Amino acid sequence: MSPVLIDSIGYGALIINLYSMSTKGEYKLRLISLIANVFYILYGVLISAAPVIVGCAIAVLLHAYHLKRLQTKKA
Repeated sequence: MSPVLIDSIGYGALIINLYSMSTKGEYKLRLISLIANVFYILYGVLISAAPVIVGCAIAVLLHAYHLKRLQTKKA
């Protein structure tokens, strides 16, 4: 895979993450952050960066847990 495409995935994750911080409401913030972290994991795999993969995998699990908690609270 070309370095430009790999960098684009990383920058895309960054843009999604920054966008999540501008949203209103915890649910939307966590959902968009979860998506950004999935892109970060892909980026970490492509650049062979274990700390990025591990950190973002933990973040995905935390966001998923809190999203589930918010859905349960809402119902």
